[in-house]
Amino acid sequence: MNINWYPGHMAKAKREMIEKVRLVDIVIKIMDARIPMSSNNPEFDKIFDGKANILIINKADLADKNANDTWIDFFKNTNTQATILDSTNNGQVNRVKNWIIDICKKRQQEIKKQKGINKPIRAMVVGIPNVGKSTFINSLSGSQKAKVGNKPGVTRGQQWIRINNFLEMLDTPGLLWPKLDNQTTALHLAFAGCIKKEIVDNEELAVKFIEELKHMYPQMLMKRYNLDKLEGHGYQILEQICLNKGLIKSRGISDINRGADMLIKDFQSGKMGKITLEFPYMIGENK
Repeated sequence: MNINWYPGHMAKAKREMIEKVRLVDIVIKIMDARIPMSSNNPEFDKIFDGKANILIINKADLADKNANDTWIDFFKNTNTQATILDSTNNGQVNRVKNWIIDICKKRQQEIKKQKGINKPIRAMVVGIPNVGKSTFINSLSGSQKAKVGNKPGVTRGQQWIRINNFLEMLDTPGLLWPKLDNQTTALHLAFAGCIKKEIVDNEELAVKFIEELKHMYPQMLMKRYNLDKLEGHGYQILEQICLNKGLIKSRGISDINRGADMLIKDFQSGKMGKITLEFPYMIGENK
């Protein structure tokens, strides 16, 4: 399966990012805690070269806690300002909001020292599609100012949103890169719902996901779908999952399409459990 998705609005979004980057003082990059490597657009390093930036590892509530801790340790060791976030947890939202405000106050003081002006800090919030940028901004602002949706491509244009008297954030459309050469990365993006589902073969995607979980989280897969063992290839396991969950068409045939859809949705919603597909030790693999 060859996966690529780079619609016209993304090319436009990239051009607008490049135009607006000179107007911002800091860049806030949002990543998905389940797929930190795949959700890191390599083009951001080029676009925002030299800009102060911070990293939010979002959707931490859906990811493996041990993996979250491992990633935070990794970024600390690379001198990256990073934190994890569950945007549904008010306590965590307040903690991250205060953390960002402290960083922005320091940046404001630096600008005043360099240029002699006391100006509001402008932050650009960037990330791949469906990583939670708009939800993050709404959580910090305390209102539904940014358009949100549980699918990629909801945000199509840029929008300035005031967080407080000295901090404004620019919400931007989710941005992938023109060619997904690494198909492991492409699969992980599709698993997490970062790629428009209509361009992906749902059954083949579910089979690939099962084959990955067989190695990383076999017990979780077996428990969720009442499997006594994980024998055979992914398609055979998907057939058994359909039978166990009563997803059957006429004449007792497994409804593979419904089963595939259920499996991917269970992962994306966290019903399957807390799962992380990428760890720091994997950096450099599958190139």
